[in-house]
Order: sequence, then C-alpha cells, then structure tokens
Amino acid sequence: MSVAAVVVVHDEGPELTRCVASLEPQVDEVVVIRNLVDNERPLGFAANANRGIGRTTARFVVVANPDTEAAPDAVEILRQFAEAHSRCGIAGPALVYPDGSPQASRRRFPTVRGTLVRRTPLRRVLDAERHFYEDSPAEPVEADWLLGAFLLLRREMLDELGGFDESFRLYGEDIDLAYRAKQAGWERWYVPAARVVHAHAAVTDRTFFTRRTLWHWRGILRFVRKHPERLRAL
Repeated sequence: MSVAAVVVVHDEGPELTRCVASLEPQVDEVVVIRNLVDNERPLGFAANANRGIGRTTARFVVVANPDTEAAPDAVEILRQFAEAHSRCGIAGPALVYPDGSPQASRRRFPTVRGTLVRRTPLRRVLDAERHFYEDSPAEPVEADWLLGAFLLLRREMLDELGGFDESFRLYGEDIDLAYRAKQAGWERWYVPAARVVHAHAAVTDRTFFTRRTLWHWRGILRFVRKHPERLRAL
C-alpha cells in the first residue's frame, strides 16, 4: 500500500462524513478513531493518532482532523513530493478556510517571547504573527513545523521517532514531532499545490481563558521541559 489515512474524532459531527469522503478516493485505507466510542477511556490526540497509525501498513500516512476536506488531488501531490524527496518526513498542504482565504499553516518553532505574545493580551498591541508564522509562498519550501490538521507522514520517520509523543494531550504534539524530526535529519515541507479546506475554529486565538487555552499552555510547557534548549531561543 502507498498511502493510508487516520482521522481522530473527539466530537463527532457532520464534518467527519465530508472529511472521509474526500480521503477515501485518494488513499488505500482509512482508519477513524472515535475517542469516546472505541477507547475504554478518552485519550489525547497523540495517543489516538498512534493507535490509528498502528492499524495501517502504508508507506505514507495522512493524519487528518475531521474538520478538513482535501482537494481531489491533494494527497497524491503530497505523496509524489515526498517520494521525490527521500528525507521528507512531513509534508503539509496549503490550508484554507471554507471561504477560500488562506490559513497560516507554515510556522516557526515556539520561543518564550513568541508564546507570551501570542497567548496573552500582548498580541493585541504587538505583532504576534512575526513571532510565530512564516509566509506562505507559491512554491514548495521547508518549514520548521506545519499545523497538524492535515499532514502526510513517512512511516520510516514515524518508526524511527516512535510516532507522536503521547504525553501531549492536545496541542503541541505536531510541534514536538517536527522538532524531533529536525533533530533526526528529516525534512518538513510546505507543499502549496496541495490544498485542503480546514474549518478551523481557532478557539485559542480568539479567547485567552478557556479549557483549550489551558491545554495549549500545558502542551507548550511540556515542549519546553522536553526541549529546554528552546528557552535560549528568545
């Protein structure tokens, strides 16, 4: 098999049907992990993704959020790019909102300063994007990390790294995987010819004090504890 897809569902809704329908014609197998039905107890995204990946055998695995809908050729574009770049461990598409406007998916590894600006009221007076987001060019370009809503992952890399770190509950697991990939010499590429609609709620970008904000801070703190050298990257 060439490409498998894993979709992790926490709050099942009608968007799952659209997501799976967009993936099925493009992949050899689809695994849907329903967190509150299939698991004996609720698990974090990273743990669920690993369980889904473990049920597949393809050389490449797309890990997708249920609120994504891939263009008919998106997976094949990502696969062909990864096949042509032997050290490409992670390939991400251009993400767009349902209205077609671009979504910032190519990002910089977090720093203390950038996180404080983005996750506190400081972002209302300072340029948060300068600390966190990269531009989105029209041609493929390497990235620090890519938003984990829709990623094509090379199984060889996943096997080498041990998959996602399951100590991340929600938020941060995609950053950590990309950071470990970089340390191991795997490339992370933004491939804009592949397009995926992502109905991103962006709860943590609009409000400061929610349960998801707390989860995000926990994810960042876990990332810093695991990779303390990032404290020097101001």
